[in-house]
Formats: sequence, C-alpha cells, structure tokens
Amino acid sequence: IDVAIDGADEVDDDVNLIKGGGGCLMQEKIIASCSKRFFVIADTRKNSRVLGTTWQKGVPIEVLPMAYKPVQLKIRQLLGGIAVLRMASGKAGPVITDNGNFLIDWKFEGMQEWLAVDRVLQNVPGVVETGLFLNMASVAYFGSPDGDVLVRTRRN
Repeated sequence: IDVAIDGADEVDDDVNLIKGGGGCLMQEKIIASCSKRFFVIADTRKNSRVLGTTWQKGVPIEVLPMAYKPVQLKIRQLLGGIAVLRMASGKAGPVITDNGNFLIDWKFEGMQEWLAVDRVLQNVPGVVETGLFLNMASVAYFGSPDGDVLVRTRRN
C-alpha cells in the first residue's frame, strides 16, 4: 500500500494519534502499518499539543470478550485510571467490533509516556490492539471552519 488516509480522534505535536472512537481501530491500524505513507485528515478540534488533551473519552482498547474483566482489572493495577467497557447505544450490551471483540476505553489522568503505555497495554493478556497510533502517521491536515488548513509533519 503506497498511501493510507484516515481520520483521528486526536493528534499531538509529534503526529501521534488516538483512534478508535468509531470502533474500528484494529483494521485501521493494520492498513496504516502496511502503508508506505499514512496521512491524517481531521478538523481543528482534533489538534492538540499532547495526547489526552482534547479527546476526553479515553484510549480505546480492543479486547477479547472473555477477557474484558481481567483486562480492566490489570489496566487499573498497572496504569491507574479507569477502564470502562464501551456500551452500545442502539442495542443492549457492549459495542462489538468488526472482529467480534469488545472495546474498553481507558480514562487516565495526567501526562503519559505513550510508548511505555502502549507497551504495557499490548502485554496484557486479552488485549488485541490499542487505539494509540504512535510514530505511524507522516502528516496531519487540520481543516478549520473558515477553510484554512493547518499542516503538521512528524518530526523524526
């Protein structure tokens, strides 16, 4: 794949992303990881200096259904905060991903070292993938209501 283009829930100064608010983080991460260049297009509300500043719903984490409770407990033990099972709004029960898994939203406080956080989460048994897209995007384009576009390029 030469180019992948996608949106994001939040983009920081280093073009790291939180994605998965719509629930399709695993498949989107596979495509982004296979592309030579990954571009992000979002509105200016998604632009932040530091991840976790503007997106207040937590870091999405895709988990195996039978493991959601142990994963919630392990996240609280290892990282603090609260890990909430995402519930569906149009039906009873939790949100089901395209892969048949559940989503947990990890709500945290304070600044985070995102590479370390992602490593910890990836090592919790039952975690399929996280919504942290770190060092993946090349460029982010932010559109504003007045038609201006802010371009942010990842620093190497």
